[in-house]
Amino acid sequence: MVFYIGASTAAHQIEGNNKNSDFWTQEQLPHSIFKEPSLDAVDHYNRYEEDIDLLKEAGLNAYRFSIEWARIEPEKGRFDEKEVAHYQAVIDYCKKNGVEPFVTLHHFSSPKWLITEGGWESEKTVEYFRRYAEYIITQLGDSLNFVCTINEANMGIQLAAIIKRILTQMGINIQVGVNMALGEEQQVQMKENAEAFGLAENEQANTFLSQRTEKGDQIIIDAHIAAREAIRSVNKNIKVGLTLSLHDLQLGDDSEKAKELVAKAWNDEFLHYLPAIEEDDFLGVQNYTREIYTENGVAKVEDETHLTEMGYENYPQALANVIRKVAEVFKKDIYITENGIAASDDRQRVEFIDTVMSGVSDVINEGLPVKGYFHWSLMDNFEWQKGFSMKFGLIEVERATQKRTPKPSLAYLGERGKAFN
Repeated sequence: MVFYIGASTAAHQIEGNNKNSDFWTQEQLPHSIFKEPSLDAVDHYNRYEEDIDLLKEAGLNAYRFSIEWARIEPEKGRFDEKEVAHYQAVIDYCKKNGVEPFVTLHHFSSPKWLITEGGWESEKTVEYFRRYAEYIITQLGDSLNFVCTINEANMGIQLAAIIKRILTQMGINIQVGVNMALGEEQQVQMKENAEAFGLAENEQANTFLSQRTEKGDQIIIDAHIAAREAIRSVNKNIKVGLTLSLHDLQLGDDSEKAKELVAKAWNDEFLHYLPAIEEDDFLGVQNYTREIYTENGVAKVEDETHLTEMGYENYPQALANVIRKVAEVFKKDIYITENGIAASDDRQRVEFIDTVMSGVSDVINEGLPVKGYFHWSLMDNFEWQKGFSMKFGLIEVERATQKRTPKPSLAYLGERGKAFN
């Protein structure tokens, strides 16, 4: 059986000019929370052949990328056949070059119209997403073997936990989803967002990365299940799953409180999704770091020299630990659909890959059903609110000219991957 060694991307972060999406809308606001707009991004929409060539030449045999819902359905109920043809061309080029396409149907960005309709806190989204999934598989499914419905279905919960943690440290106790007294800047941002999406002045624009309520979490679960069933109704041969962002949760002391906090965090991040994914064909595990819990909560990393550019700990050993914990209760195939490091010095990325791949080899030798590894990301890209400052890529992109330069880490990943096949 083939072991897949590849890299991952997300449409909005690399394609450019995703003008009908919610993120594009937010990026253009006068008081945007985004450091800078995505604009042409790294122009993967027009340069995908070159990028897939570089992936192939390095020895990688799979490419995980997303189809942009806002391109496919730019207006509610109107599907764009030209954009479908574009993604068919990307899939065909992968297959022509012996690269397995792993398609994600939703990777954070959504059509602008969906947010106007209530976004990811509206029950209507379940049917809208089901309809979109059915359309894509009807059009493209014969060319696909693997489909991820939703990227990091738990991201809104994680963001809510981070915000709550910060507020608690400030002495503020508030429930997620309840409006709090906003500063002047936040009030202006909320008003601009509401106006941009055609909402009432104080109405929340519920994008996928808004902090999640319990209702919103269930809507995402229901959307995944509906999409999975729609995919199978069209093509039973496609393997379907979703991806989850998972931390390596560790105890910093032996207190009962620390144990309770770890147990709650693992339930929130992973365990409570088990009923929804038990009928899936695989799980996409996405891991970047660990969190250490003491009786006082998540401990601060003391040695700041061990932080990545994103501000969290450089701890590549986390991935193998997470896989082992997931495999205790999820008995189907596991694909590592994202794992990487934000680092301007590519030597750090090579060291990170070296440790990670040793861990992946270990868990496979232990008999765990890991079937593939996708590094984040294929190229330096638009890292959402942080703009283009974070360097996650295996390929450097000079944005003024869009010139691609493979980093040593790309070839190193391809070389390490040879041992798995």
